[in-house]
Amino acid sequence: MKIKNVKFLKAAYKKEEIPRHSYKEIAFVGRSNVGKSSLLNMICNNFKLAHVSQKPGKTRSINFYLVDNKFALVDLPGYGFAKVSKKEKKTWETLIESYLNNRKNLKGVFVLIDSRHPPTSLDKLMIDYLKSLDIPFQVILTKVDKLSKNEKNKAISIVKKELDIDEDKIILSSSKTREGRDQIIKKIFDFLRE
Repeated sequence: MKIKNVKFLKAAYKKEEIPRHSYKEIAFVGRSNVGKSSLLNMICNNFKLAHVSQKPGKTRSINFYLVDNKFALVDLPGYGFAKVSKKEKKTWETLIESYLNNRKNLKGVFVLIDSRHPPTSLDKLMIDYLKSLDIPFQVILTKVDKLSKNEKNKAISIVKKELDIDEDKIILSSSKTREGRDQIIKKIFDFLRE
């Protein structure tokens, strides 16, 4: 269970641009500035793969990355407080919704939540949406290097309660320390087998 060769496949700004291929897909979604690009880079061992920005909402397209010519990782636009127009936000929402609703290739979704904050109403909405569509998902709590052991345990408890999920649905992760990388990769391959 290794990820060796990852290459950028395509960016889709409109649903018509979403590629048609037979690769199974694993998607990553979360609010703006949750550390999605850093996490993808860490998983793929390539820190130039996904562009990391200090400004939230930099990912404005659905980005597809081909892994070992076998499956694709999909980076969905961040939701939340990105400083963009209402029209652009609506475009992103429609794009994400269209992808999640209609993608036969989609085998699982990682929902990223900043471990330092409780889940937002948008995080809850995303989890409920995935449950309603019966799409397998896993929650990743990011930036856990900034937390003590007690704070990590507290974050897990809050997320379990707020999102009404079991603890095995939660992975603690840090792009800096690479904590959680092996668990995430294992879960990717579990999704692909389902």
